[in-house]
Amino acid sequence: MRIYIASSWKNQHAVEMLTALLRQENHEVLSFIENSHGEQKGHEALDEDQKPMDFTDWIWSPRGSFSFIYDTDGATLSDLVIYISPSGSDAWAEIGAAWGKGVPIFGLWSKGEQSGLMRRMITQWFDSYADLLVAVENVETETRYKAKKDHTD
Repeated sequence: MRIYIASSWKNQHAVEMLTALLRQENHEVLSFIENSHGEQKGHEALDEDQKPMDFTDWIWSPRGSFSFIYDTDGATLSDLVIYISPSGSDAWAEIGAAWGKGVPIFGLWSKGEQSGLMRRMITQWFDSYADLLVAVENVETETRYKAKKDHTD
């Protein structure tokens, strides 16, 4: 299954660990952290020569454009999006894009999540990463079963 993780740089370690766990189960995971193209934790940015640059300039640079496309395509063209909270406006924009395309979204709830009514876009919330991983495997099993059934009908 192709999975995009929407989150914040403040959750970098959680994103990296969840990415590793999902890849151990042979999922294709799209990671905004691995694909940062110069964006760094804390609204810092690097140019092509790995020198610091103004974050706003980076946003409008070719590298910022590439990251934007990667993230929006990841959110809208994946089989599943996982949201790790709490996050900011960029992750919630990705959630909105995924929701608008009908992509299922699982959320990992954390203390400090500030979303209001829009938290309804999350298909299912989890308090535990272990429960989330079980649900991911259940979705994959249901998808394989449906594909096999559709093929034999």
